[in-house]
Amino acid sequence: MKPERGSYAIDGRDGRIGQVMGEEGSYVQLRPPGGGVEWDCPPEALSPAPPGAVLRARVTELNRERRLP
Repeated sequence: MKPERGSYAIDGRDGRIGQVMGEEGSYVQLRPPGGGVEWDCPPEALSPAPPGAVLRARVTELNRERRLP
């Protein structure tokens, strides 16, 4: 899977959902919903995030943004 930047994907190695931030070498970089440290994932371990998981991720991001001054 070669996901688009800004989309959400699931790291099949551990089940984490992340927003696609870009690529580093042969890896895809993912960031946790709401921010945090990015991690690298091989593209073959990625799968598209289901709509419900994407919705939860977006709500997490919105809640984080509302808490910032």
